[in-house]
Amino acid sequence: MIRAALVALLVTATGAAAQQKAESGLGAMLRGLDKVNGQTVDIEVQNGQTVTVFGLDVALGDCRYPAENPTGDAFAYLTIWEQGKAQQLFDGWMIATSPALNALDHARYDVWVIRCMTP
Repeated sequence: MIRAALVALLVTATGAAAQQKAESGLGAMLRGLDKVNGQTVDIEVQNGQTVTVFGLDVALGDCRYPAENPTGDAFAYLTIWEQGKAQQLFDGWMIATSPALNALDHARYDVWVIRCMTP
């Protein structure tokens, strides 16, 4: 609850301070980490698509970026769950420049946003 409020505050403050409009990208570049063996993988995912990152299914709702600075930051709405299970492990916005602010909490795997894919 507190984490969600902090994310909302950061998104609001960032938008208000910069007075920038956000645009939706075509998708996002995500990075997954298997903490047990140290393996990483980068995966492109389109908006509305679900991909497998190690033992997790990751669905991307939207990836937004500042219209005037597409490489400035990325805000991705992700839903993450373990394969074969219905309970969500994560459902919310991840911010590329602040991945720890609203992060996936999993013992073995980590997923974070690298950037939005722009046209």
